[in-house]
Amino acid sequence: MAMHLSLSKLFGNTRQIRSYRIIRRARLCDVFINHRGVDTKRNIAALLYDRFAHLELHPFLDFHSMRPGDDIFYNIETAIRDCKVGLVIFSPNYCSSYFCLHELALMTEYQKKIIPIFYDVNPSDLVLADGGSYPAKELHRYRLALELAKRRVGFPFDSSNG
Repeated sequence: MAMHLSLSKLFGNTRQIRSYRIIRRARLCDVFINHRGVDTKRNIAALLYDRFAHLELHPFLDFHSMRPGDDIFYNIETAIRDCKVGLVIFSPNYCSSYFCLHELALMTEYQKKIIPIFYDVNPSDLVLADGGSYPAKELHRYRLALELAKRRVGFPFDSSNG
């Protein structure tokens, strides 16, 4: 309650307090973990998050770092803008995700160091196929970011043999 009262004095209302907490939580990010949830949420992404948290590296992983009601785009963009490193887990369904591609493009545009993990894929497997679902400008952003990330030295990971 004392924290709420002191924040009230600083910010004046509940909405401003909530905004402060969102900003504060999103900015505590050293490593942004970009991943396709259906492929990696319950295994490598969660394991990396837990390990980085144990090492006090302040990771950002969507389902661990955000709360119900948080503004997804604002929190993610803030975390990417303020992070030191982007860890990109490329997986079989990665290129079909708008969110993954958007986050990768943001990391590229903010000139973040990107470390790729090729989870059950080779870099040559990562191709952006558009069935007309993305505007031309977005498609160009995503393709450029994908090509730049594929050129980086990364870590291969085969889930069948660990």
